[in-house]
Amino acid sequence: MYLTIKETAEHLSVTEEAVQKLVKEKKIRALWDGEQYIINKNQFKTHLEQMEKYKEMIEEILNEPIPEDPDIKDED
Repeated sequence: MYLTIKETAEHLSVTEEAVQKLVKEKKIRALWDGEQYIINKNQFKTHLEQMEKYKEMIEEILNEPIPEDPDIKDED
């Protein structure tokens, strides 16, 4: 199944212009059907799932506590 630029924008909660920009920058793969760009929904879904996993991985790294440095001495 394919999504139009408008449907993709609604799915992402962004403007159609933002989606068009991503297509022109080739950050989103799209096909020209002679009238409009269309985007493969399954491929797009896979990309979003990968981005969510990447976000979770970054959050885990950022939430990891910083170990104490043994070289730092308490000056009190």
